[in-house]
Amino acid sequence: MRKWLTLILFALLSLGAWAQTDSVRLGYMVRGKVRDAETGRALESVHVSVPGRHHATVTNADGEFVLKSDRRIEAVQFSYLGYKSQWVAASPVLKISLVPESISLPEASIISGDPAAIVRAALSRVPETYCPKPELLECFYRETVQKRNRYTYVAEAVARLYREKTDGRSYTIDASALEKSRLLVSQRKRDTVSVKTQGGPQMALNCDFLKSPELLLSEEEMALYHFEMDMPAYIGDRLQFVIRMSPAQTVEYALYYAVLYIDRENLTFTRIEASLDMQDRLKATKAVLVSKPLGMRFFPEEATIVLNYRPIGDQIRLEYFRSTMRFSCDWRKRLFKTHYTAVNELVVTDVRPEAIPIPRRERFRSSDYLNDKAEEFQDPDFWADYNIIEPSESLEHAINRLRK
Repeated sequence: MRKWLTLILFALLSLGAWAQTDSVRLGYMVRGKVRDAETGRALESVHVSVPGRHHATVTNADGEFVLKSDRRIEAVQFSYLGYKSQWVAASPVLKISLVPESISLPEASIISGDPAAIVRAALSRVPETYCPKPELLECFYRETVQKRNRYTYVAEAVARLYREKTDGRSYTIDASALEKSRLLVSQRKRDTVSVKTQGGPQMALNCDFLKSPELLLSEEEMALYHFEMDMPAYIGDRLQFVIRMSPAQTVEYALYYAVLYIDRENLTFTRIEASLDMQDRLKATKAVLVSKPLGMRFFPEEATIVLNYRPIGDQIRLEYFRSTMRFSCDWRKRLFKTHYTAVNELVVTDVRPEAIPIPRRERFRSSDYLNDKAEEFQDPDFWADYNIIEPSESLEHAINRLRK
């Protein structure tokens, strides 16, 4: 469970479309860009959805999005940590400015309470608030690798995620399966050693702290941490408890620094940010590295996970997953290290009406690699029938270079 990544070889893909497509399944489209109303800065990972439907996506690094639906889109909703939620009437192109949410509660009201007790109270509600019944989610998944500032690999997939109801059992039925996928890999000889991500879309299931509390939120793990109440924050229009966790003991494996966002009114988790403790390089390496070429030295620098949960009444659903891994490598007797960044992200774009378990023969295993299953892409309308995370300008440029 604590293994994230593996050293070997990598690749990518992407697409963008402005005008309405000829897709039968998702024939209506809205595109746009989201910025901070005060600074004009583009906002990344803003959740964009059609109110009253399951169709959704997130903005890319340039704040841009494309949102598709099978019916005419009348309105679009935007939600982001620390900003007021916004609903706007749909038009072919939208320019959205989100306003930061100010906090006006008295300080004593804001920071009162036992943070560990609040976390335990929210965890006690997980069986009734998170996956109280089985669900089948449609998702878009992307993994990229950069060698220094240059992309060497991009892979993308549409996947199904099946979630069994939360009842305290082992979630061996939770599974993922690929619908379609494609990739691009650098052909430069100097890029023959890069990063290979193990697990693909299955990572979002394996790293879900609410479904796998033994990673961070079991009683045994929580006893290893110090809890501290931070200043509250808004996610959309909902005020959140913000609770920080930091290692309080030394154990044989690497612990996390974590920030938990918990809705003040109904005690549901809305966001979890976790960063692996890098103080002991050997422990951190054991947590993230599966294998590497003989003679290569590995230096972990950052390993983070972000999980967003979408509120639906008094319940929540997985909305967005992102893992970031930064590290450097060198070969013995060489003077300089090579720096790498591997990013995996998944957004839930739809909910299937029937929660049918994924057959065993179709399941994407934790030990599988997406680039072993994906094919190189040529068709520019490859994702016409699906909602995706739009590629950023830099990613589009990288794709064009990798295709040459």
